Amino acid sequence: MNIHTLFYSLLFVFGFFCVSTMAQTMSKARPYSVGENLIYEVKFSKAVVRGIDIADLNFAVEVSPDSQNYVVKSEAKSKGLFPKLLNFKFNQNIQSTVDGEKWQVLKTVKRDEQDERVRDSEAIFDYRTKKVIYTETDPNDSARPPRSVASAIENGTQDLITAIYMLRRLPLAVGKTFELKISDSGLAYEIPVRVTRRELQKSVSGKVWCFRVEPEVFGKSRLIEKQGSMIIWIADDVLRLPVRAQINSDIGKMEARLKEAKIVR
Repeated sequence: MNIHTLFYSLLFVFGFFCVSTMAQTMSKARPYSVGENLIYEVKFSKAVVRGIDIADLNFAVEVSPDSQNYVVKSEAKSKGLFPKLLNFKFNQNIQSTVDGEKWQVLKTVKRDEQDERVRDSEAIFDYRTKKVIYTETDPNDSARPPRSVASAIENGTQDLITAIYMLRRLPLAVGKTFELKISDSGLAYEIPVRVTRRELQKSVSGKVWCFRVEPEVFGKSRLIEKQGSMIIWIADDVLRLPVRAQINSDIGKMEARLKEAKIVR
């Protein structure tokens, strides 16, 4: 596993929940709040190298200018000494458009920059034909043909970003398990998820009780076909904010903590 795969898997931490199989048990709470902004600080540790700042994650909610739908904008950008130490820098921007009534993702537009490598992609979710069409292009090479992938989807499908907002509607409780569906890069996955315990965690508002949630995203035929483990801590309160996430892998540990939250209600 390389550092980009590890960071990509951390992005998935904040988007692993999909609600297509849980609609009958969800609350009626509105998952999106225009003007809300969540910022996470990401650190990397391995052996004697501990707690190096490597990136910030930013999530913001807006209203789509031409409709009643929502737009979630997210950015993940390397920072600090990380690009120099590992000779690797990245900047990923994702814009997800969500149906304002059904809460299902309609379109995902992404720009992924890794050093000199740049990829633009778009995923269109068509619930009439039950398919997602994903197209990826190289803006630095116009002669390179687009890469396209199509997969079957279900009503209520989420991408990696919109899923975090639907998380607030899931009936989390210790001992519960979920079999969830999510789409990324034109492919569809089923993710087993276990809620294993409640633990006290530091947050921007002080110590809070959180659900410890463990999604099985690593392994053969999983989203990430490598060895590793993932944990996410979700505040056990009305907002259900993800306050901390951790990934363990063969190249080290990556951890993200919520450092700033602008909540609009």
